[in-house]
Amino acid sequence: MSTIISFSSDADFSDSLDELIEKSGYKNRSRFMRDAALHFAEYNQRGELTDMDDNEILEGHLVIYYQHGIERKLLDLRHSNELDVSSYNHSCLKHSHTCVDLLQAIGSAASFRKIMAQLNDTASVDKVSFISAPMRDDGCC
Repeated sequence: MSTIISFSSDADFSDSLDELIEKSGYKNRSRFMRDAALHFAEYNQRGELTDMDDNEILEGHLVIYYQHGIERKLLDLRHSNELDVSSYNHSCLKHSHTCVDLLQAIGSAASFRKIMAQLNDTASVDKVSFISAPMRDDGCC
C-alpha cells in the first residue's frame, strides 16, 4: 500500500529536482526520493568507513582492481579470520587489461579498514573500494 508524502522546498530546488532525478538515472521521482532519503539516513547513522567505530559490524563488497602477481595475497585474504567471505568472483576487464576481484564479506569496520590499507599498500593493486550493504533489520534473506 502506498502513502503519499509531500514536502515544501524553495523554488530553485523544485526547478532543478526533475533534472537531478534524470541525471541520476531515475525515471521515477518517488523512487529517487526514497533512495535519496535512505542513503542520507544511512550516511548520517553510519558515516564513512574511515569514521566508523572499530567494532561496527558491516556487510558489503570489496572491489579490488589489480594486475597479476598478487593472487596468493587474495587467496590468503579469502581464507583469513579477518573477514567472513561469503562469495568471491574474479574477472578480467578486456579494455584495460585489469583483473577485478569482488569479495562479499562480513566483518568489523576495523577489519575492512585494515585489509583495505594492506591492499592499497600492495604493488600491482590499482584500486580498492568498499561498498556497504544497506542497513536492514529484516528482509528476504
